[in-house]
Amino acid sequence: MLRLALLVSLLAGTAYAESVVATRTIRPQQVIMPGDVRLDQAEISGAFKRLDAVIGQEARFALYPGRAVMQGSIGEPAVVDRNQVVELIYIHGGLRIAAEGRALGRGGVGERIRVMNTGSRTVLFGEIAPNGTIIVSK
Repeated sequence: MLRLALLVSLLAGTAYAESVVATRTIRPQQVIMPGDVRLDQAEISGAFKRLDAVIGQEARFALYPGRAVMQGSIGEPAVVDRNQVVELIYIHGGLRIAAEGRALGRGGVGERIRVMNTGSRTVLFGEIAPNGTIIVSK
């Protein structure tokens, strides 16, 4: 009897971990809305644990209903698309150079992408700023 009471008290106090799961098919490059995901009573290694960490993010790959939303399968929404004309900025000390470029990749704020200077046809790497310009590194 004591064992049964102990078992019941342990089970009643057990906390279950939750994982974020897609409720419908979410296509790549689609921003995740509140109705697109839910919490399931299952701990899945590598899956998101909180809805607020997922909502407003962009799917990098297709997410299928009933499957966990895994780390790395979503990211910040893109502010620069592939082949988009962008402003390239190079800053070093007091020197600031601006040029026109073309994005060779797609990405969100803070991501590094390849860009081509349209004047010289030189391919560079740069970080995407919040306003969509590319800050070119040395």
